[in-house]
Amino acid sequence: MEQIRSIALIGGNGKVGRHIARTAAEKGYHVRMLTRRPANMPSAVKLIEIREGDAQDIQTIRELLQDCDAVINTLGQPVRAVPIYSIVTLQLLEVMQEYGMRRYIGVSGGSLDVPGDKKRLVNRIGARAFDLFFPQLMADKRKELDILLQNQHIDWSLVRLPFVKDGPCKGNIKVNLYDMPGSSITNSDIAAFLIRELEDPAWIRQTPFISH
Repeated sequence: MEQIRSIALIGGNGKVGRHIARTAAEKGYHVRMLTRRPANMPSAVKLIEIREGDAQDIQTIRELLQDCDAVINTLGQPVRAVPIYSIVTLQLLEVMQEYGMRRYIGVSGGSLDVPGDKKRLVNRIGARAFDLFFPQLMADKRKELDILLQNQHIDWSLVRLPFVKDGPCKGNIKVNLYDMPGSSITNSDIAAFLIRELEDPAWIRQTPFISH
């Protein structure tokens, strides 16, 4: 796989994205992150380039991804907003193909069902609850998954997350392809896992659950 030196980051203003940007920069990656609210970002850090723009705008995506080697998508939205996950993911993959980029890592919730899952009863109930209370959100998340599953040109991974806590790395990250192994994980450990997946990919075209 081509060596990755620069990362385009979607959702860098979020609970997880800031940790990804900082972790990647500390490891020597150049990070170009997209935000609609640059004034809310912390003081500039070496190797982190902040771009203002809307992830739904295709030209913004082209400018963001130009000369980058990989994409990490941690887009977040208020649960009652009209979901745009599938739109953004589709445009990212299209631009990646235009530029000949291959590595894409996205995140989703543990409530997302994937063919082949073997969830315990409590996790099946949780997934069903999300479908009942947030039907539009979950429908769009499934559409995003379908877009990835149908794409044969991109080396994608979609990492499914439990409840996300603020906190330092604990290092005891559990990974399971079929069911969520725990109930929570820190944002620092998510960042560490995703950057490690860039460096030593183990889950290409797969949808692992991670937790503590």
